[in-house]
Amino acid sequence: MIKVIVPATSANIAMGYDCLGMAVNLFTSVKIEDADKFSITGCDEAFQNEDNLVYQGFIQGCKHLKREVPTISIDIQSEIPESRGLGSSSACIVAGIIGAFEYFKEDVDKDVILQIATAMEGHPDNVAPAIYGGLCIAFEDSNGHYDVIKYPVDDSYYFTAVIPDFKVSTNEARKIVPKEVKTTTVAHQLSHCLAMLNALSTGDIKQLKDAIDDRLHEPYRKKLINGFDEVKKIVEANDSVVYISGSGSTLIIISNSSDRRDKIIEALQKRFEKFSIKNVEIMN
Repeated sequence: MIKVIVPATSANIAMGYDCLGMAVNLFTSVKIEDADKFSITGCDEAFQNEDNLVYQGFIQGCKHLKREVPTISIDIQSEIPESRGLGSSSACIVAGIIGAFEYFKEDVDKDVILQIATAMEGHPDNVAPAIYGGLCIAFEDSNGHYDVIKYPVDDSYYFTAVIPDFKVSTNEARKIVPKEVKTTTVAHQLSHCLAMLNALSTGDIKQLKDAIDDRLHEPYRKKLINGFDEVKKIVEANDSVVYISGSGSTLIIISNSSDRRDKIIEALQKRFEKFSIKNVEIMN
């Protein structure tokens, strides 16, 4: 029996659209065993078929290893909510690929896993931190190969996930983002992304608040998240910052004080009773 555990991921981190992400301590756990008949258990019945992303990842892993796909049973237990911007699909893809490597007792080469997973997912912002952990950026070189750089995050920061009781379609969230932007917007995003990475590494909350000023996707995607403006108002009143995790609907709050974090959580719980609010940690 093979067991693979993969963390949830929060992509974009506001300023790093489609390239930056971090791993957090919510997990998908997958068990893979030989079986007489193919089966999937543990997840919603709608995903208990051969289109399941864990199984598709397993197939792609087998193809890379040039091995015949065996008949297996898969059990999926996940803390990561579906379609909430916390990388549930990426966790499944990565778990399936790693599962194939471990099934055939092959070394799990993170770089190889990243290339396969990115080809499946289409962008590396979730799969990279799911594989490497921590806060990282993935970029494509001139040969079409994806490389990863990890960045430190200062221990003074507290992270909180605000998970609404509704889903946001990734396809719908992508459609709403403009296909073309002004060069001034590009310059703004680049400069603020670099400042944000510095602020995250140094613990400079003032610089972090100045740096997180997304003009590429938040102004459009926030329309899909009921309550976004109110959450942001509560967060900013407590000297903290908030961004849309992936395509939403989850929001991630960053504070540099447990007191501020607790005040924000108390206010949000009173206003949004149906939202799930969790303190999360970066998984390195």
